[in-house]
Amino acid sequence: MPHFKQRIEKSLSERKAQGLYRRRACLSRQQQCVEHHGDAFINFSSNDYLGLAQEPDLVKAWQEGLTLFGTGSGASPLVTGFHTAHHQLEAQLSDWLGYERALLFNSGFSANQALLFTLLEKDDVLIQDKLNHASLMEAGMLSPATMRRFAHNDLAALQRTLSRYSDQPNTVAMVVTEGVFSMDGDLSPLAEMKLLCEQHNSWLVVDDAHGCGVLGEQGRGSCDHAGIKPDVLVVTFGKAFGLQGAAILCNDDTAEYLIQFARHFIYSTAMPPAQAHALSKACQLIREDQWRRDKLLELSTLLSEKVNEGIELIKTPTPIKPLLIGSSEKALAVSEQLRQRGIWVSAIRPPTVPVNTARLRITLTAAHTRADIDKLATAINEVIHD
Repeated sequence: MPHFKQRIEKSLSERKAQGLYRRRACLSRQQQCVEHHGDAFINFSSNDYLGLAQEPDLVKAWQEGLTLFGTGSGASPLVTGFHTAHHQLEAQLSDWLGYERALLFNSGFSANQALLFTLLEKDDVLIQDKLNHASLMEAGMLSPATMRRFAHNDLAALQRTLSRYSDQPNTVAMVVTEGVFSMDGDLSPLAEMKLLCEQHNSWLVVDDAHGCGVLGEQGRGSCDHAGIKPDVLVVTFGKAFGLQGAAILCNDDTAEYLIQFARHFIYSTAMPPAQAHALSKACQLIREDQWRRDKLLELSTLLSEKVNEGIELIKTPTPIKPLLIGSSEKALAVSEQLRQRGIWVSAIRPPTVPVNTARLRITLTAAHTRADIDKLATAINEVIHD
């Protein structure tokens, strides 16, 4: 017991000394504002891109689901946890996103890990973008496959890696990338990656957590935006859907394989059917409410126009707008200065991002107003030029 205590105390002390210590902020939320210790702030750190998390129609749908189905699912999907609401949502997702099947998971983390742990075997090679999410990286490191990483969005590096393994007998290659990278807000070159995968007979898997709902026709996401269909698509419900959970979209055989062998699916209690009922409503709103995506483009353009030249606010085709700072200490200081002006923007520091690239991760939502953007831009201009 003393050894664990010493190890824990040492690690915590080192984290504090590095300026990387993390603390939760207990907030209350009302529309696009959060309250902390009695003070109100405009929230620019939410992944609720389409403003659905407090959409009255979605709240009503979840309440309706509770009336129809009760609170929990009661079991794992293969016991008695798979309800009519889950079946309807899976069919809806498949139709919308253009796949034979969809399988539901309780989080994007578990969906990604279930996919890689289950599909990959000892002689396989997993090729990942270096900036992929921690859930994908951890699954790759712990899977039996050989994992190789390529420089972010570097097609030449991906080509070299694929060429190295494509001629090896019994080796199956899987390329995994994100549609939208959550810390930079940029897109993968998906069309070119798909072509490379076809040339080398490898599968392309896309985690579109931050693209689905925001990009593409009817919000179908990054892949639709790029005009491609990956072999496997992962979408999550904690961002544009305004809820929680995830789904893997794939062909029928892959879905059946995951049902038989994916431990994250087999041994986890299914999401509440009331939540699945609400997610069906979220799908409908995403498809029908083009105005939400139009609003994001309008606000994105406005922010770019209002922030002074010379400030490193990265222009992106997504609602994620990184404000590069550099050091962790300065990022925390800028975040606090914005907070003093009524703006809540979290500082993102290593190890989430590379050393010396600490930033403020500004995110826009369809629930923000032009006045909110004006206030944000004014605050940034004042703080950065102080």
